[in-house]
Amino acid sequence: MVGLARGTVEVVPYRESWSDAYDAEVARLRSAVGDRVRQFEHIGSTAVEGMAAKPILDVLAVVDESTTASDLVPALETHGYERRPDEVDGRVFLAKGPPENRTCYLSIAEVGSAFHHEKIAFRDALRSDPELAERYASLKRRLAARYPENRQRYTAEKGVFVRAVLDRRD
Repeated sequence: MVGLARGTVEVVPYRESWSDAYDAEVARLRSAVGDRVRQFEHIGSTAVEGMAAKPILDVLAVVDESTTASDLVPALETHGYERRPDEVDGRVFLAKGPPENRTCYLSIAEVGSAFHHEKIAFRDALRSDPELAERYASLKRRLAARYPENRQRYTAEKGVFVRAVLDRRD
């Protein structure tokens, strides 16, 4: 279903179950944080129907104020999330599941932030352009084969593609 060891890379064919798994995870998140989150968004490749992806759900929790993000961490930690070090401006990052089987990445960002805007814009670009989505999936498969034990390198190299797509859309 979902899950991958921390630091590793594996890209698998699209699974219909990812949408249901996302819905179930959002229901659990809502019970943990109540109305302190404005909205949840399914982001990343598991949010694009038909796209190959790492079998880890990517969820974006959108909040009204950046200080709210840190305030949510204790409640999320009691529900199996672990706050992770992060170098991305404008987000708080958490992972769910033990290191040998991460099942969900949760990013918390302020509504309208650059992080929020870029994640939704990229997801929507992939959803609306099957040819673009296939080029991205092909790149991810090649990078996963090249860097199966180096998530940082995999992420950095696919970031060039992501940035080019976002720059074209702005």
